Amino acid sequence: MSVPDAVQLRPKYTQFPTALRFCVRDQTRNRLAALLLVLFVPAWYLMMDALAGHTPLDFKLYATGRVLHVDGGHLTLISAGLNSVTIIAGFVVFDAVRKALAFDRRLVFAGYRQGTLIGAKSLATALVATAIALYTSLAMLPFWHPSPGGWLAVLTGFTAIALTYGALGLLLGVLVRHDLEGFFLIIMGGLMDTFLQNPLGNPLANKPVLAWFPSFGPMQFAVGGAFGHAALWSHLALGLSWAAGFAVTGLVIFRIRTRTRTHSGA
Repeated sequence: MSVPDAVQLRPKYTQFPTALRFCVRDQTRNRLAALLLVLFVPAWYLMMDALAGHTPLDFKLYATGRVLHVDGGHLTLISAGLNSVTIIAGFVVFDAVRKALAFDRRLVFAGYRQGTLIGAKSLATALVATAIALYTSLAMLPFWHPSPGGWLAVLTGFTAIALTYGALGLLLGVLVRHDLEGFFLIIMGGLMDTFLQNPLGNPLANKPVLAWFPSFGPMQFAVGGAFGHAALWSHLALGLSWAAGFAVTGLVIFRIRTRTRTHSGA
């Protein structure tokens, strides 16, 4: 009996746990991504901390209008963490979704409900993105010890950007035709997005135009909590809106590409 035939015989109420288990498995068995997470993130922090030093910088919180005088090295650690999260979360989800797309079509043809697969992929992406953000936040502690509230703000900002680029990976996984296209868009998009938010590397980082970038909200929230003792919930919501937009678009395309077509005729 083939896998789709076996799936077709399963009761409907077991479909979601099974689909979720397979989605999480697909996203966590990427050895290259695991290696990047375990080794690249601390090495990236180490290099950025050594290069940035402790130059004082001015960073504008747009929600309050305040200009914060912050440690450039600590601010660079936040942007370096955001950069790591964007690449790894986007890469993990993109690779898993793209490889599983053909099999997902077979599952739908065998009787799996599209809503079940959509729910499973969404929850799996959220779980994996949260785990990546948590590890990246913990890996920052040997280089900088913010206050507990500041660290939670950084963790929340990392989680928001991980969800955003995880959702982008899902969208690209069902949209682009080749792996190279998806990897290029994720890597270059993440580098440009997060690099431009740091005044140390970009003198224009306090310009309003950066509010149109996906990492703007998470960066503002993380910096506001870590340095300004302010919870910028509106900016966190702005970051999550990017994640929701990418996810909804990707899931709509996924539904179109996995729908079954029935043909009537003699």
